[in-house]
Amino acid sequence: MPSRYAAVAARAAHRCEYCRAPEAIFTLRFEVDHIVPIRQGGADTLDNLALACRACNLWKSNTTSSLDAQTGLRVSLFNPRRDRWDEHFAVEGADKALIVGKTPTGRATVAQLRMNADAQLAARRWWTKIDLFP
Repeated sequence: MPSRYAAVAARAAHRCEYCRAPEAIFTLRFEVDHIVPIRQGGADTLDNLALACRACNLWKSNTTSSLDAQTGLRVSLFNPRRDRWDEHFAVEGADKALIVGKTPTGRATVAQLRMNADAQLAARRWWTKIDLFP
């Protein structure tokens, strides 16, 4: 029986399920995130777990919702078990590095997880050059 990490990582194809960062480029394996934190009633089962890079996991922390700056509404963050990535996000820009939220959930998640911080953009530009992103 595979470990919890192995099962979650295989399902995610070894990519962060939030920002799509490729795990292969990192020196440490990604983290297993509770989509709905245990403290908020989330289960410790595979259907509540997501593979997350360190940056996404730190910024998400124990949050499950955030404000959409465009509408001013509090909305649920992206849930990799329930939502489809391409319905909520797009990759844009000449260098294919910018992650843009297409929906209130997408915009709130991009902002909360700081997906377009300078370090993330710089990394994605390099990953694009070596065909690891998008």
